[in-house]
Amino acid sequence: MSRLRSAAAVAGVTLAAGLAGCAAAGPAVATPRVGPERGADLLVPPGHGSLLQDEITITVRTDELLLKITPLDEWVLRLTAPDTWSRLSTLASSHRAEVVRRTGVASPSLFLVSIFGRTAGATYAPEDVQVVHRGRRVRPLLIRPLSSGWDEGRVAPGETQAAVYAFAEEIDLEQTVAVEYAAVSGSWDQILQRLEAERGRARGRAGLGIR
Repeated sequence: MSRLRSAAAVAGVTLAAGLAGCAAAGPAVATPRVGPERGADLLVPPGHGSLLQDEITITVRTDELLLKITPLDEWVLRLTAPDTWSRLSTLASSHRAEVVRRTGVASPSLFLVSIFGRTAGATYAPEDVQVVHRGRRVRPLLIRPLSSGWDEGRVAPGETQAAVYAFAEEIDLEQTVAVEYAAVSGSWDQILQRLEAERGRARGRAGLGIR
């Protein structure tokens, strides 16, 4: 029986075409190694997932902004379609190595944060994107921009700004998690239910059976 626990909430975003180029992967992708403390028992073999990036992404909507937050834990990414897994897993691997080098944190939790403008002149404060985990608000340890205008803190309608966020605390995605920005939150819970169902299907496609 799966260790994944169910709950309830909302989903996300396909990475903008320009950003996909930042994380593009070739046909051969090295499979990241995941330690037992980071969901190794939840891994399915690569290439057997079918979820879209939107389906594993938390959404936070304010009057001015739309934020899309995608967790980059390998066990979650393995449940996405092969092209999505290849792109996001490569992105996660490259940034995780740099975060470890710069901060000394051995197992940072990484999220892809994409911010879209809904009104003219929309501004954002990158440090105000927080994860609510185990009853505490967790601020990012390090933010690594993917788009050239990220540090300006502005995004126009039709534009996207994006960055990889690293958190020192290991965010347990098997538990209830939320993302907050400007007193508005988006929850992970419904996505967790979706992942549990997809994990069973992916194990079946891989010939592993459902457990």
